[in-house]
Amino acid sequence: MFIRRFLLVLCCCLPALALAHHDDKGDKGLRDATVLIVRHAEKPDSGSGLSARGEQRAQAYASYFDPWRDGGDSLLPERLIATRDSKESVRPRLTLTPLSQRLGLPIEQPYADDQVDALADALRKDNHANVVLIAWHHGHIDKLIDALGGKASAITGRKSWPEDVYNWVVVLHFDHHGDLDPSRSRVVVEHLLPGD
Repeated sequence: MFIRRFLLVLCCCLPALALAHHDDKGDKGLRDATVLIVRHAEKPDSGSGLSARGEQRAQAYASYFDPWRDGGDSLLPERLIATRDSKESVRPRLTLTPLSQRLGLPIEQPYADDQVDALADALRKDNHANVVLIAWHHGHIDKLIDALGGKASAITGRKSWPEDVYNWVVVLHFDHHGDLDPSRSRVVVEHLLPGD
């Protein structure tokens, strides 16, 4: 009788335990995650694509981020996110395309460049990756950093992202609670191309 009751309780509890385990995996959010943010590569005088130098930077990113070295750590992006394409610019997607092909990862483009709050909320709620690489438009990167819990001016050391800067990687480290760790968040200068 006891064994039968135990087995009945066990059979009833197993689906709930499996669901709880699945939900725990699904709600990692930004706990113990690193978010890397780059501006799209260089733009031409006209058009929505990349300049020749921008294409060189995009190609260089394929090896630079495979893996990205941060001190003694090697961080391999597990998600690639770019601003949604618009008539004015497809540069964020083009910036990540060589890396996407190299890693076999899709480029996610669910949000327009001004939808940084929605992107930050989505990452907090539904992210499974330990390392996320985002390519965005410079005019909204400060707002994205702020939306993710940082203070952009403290991290970049500037009031706003400079118009002529394409060679920064913003590094945002999140702790085991999913909160931004300001002591480990900073800007790294790439030194990928001549003049960087």
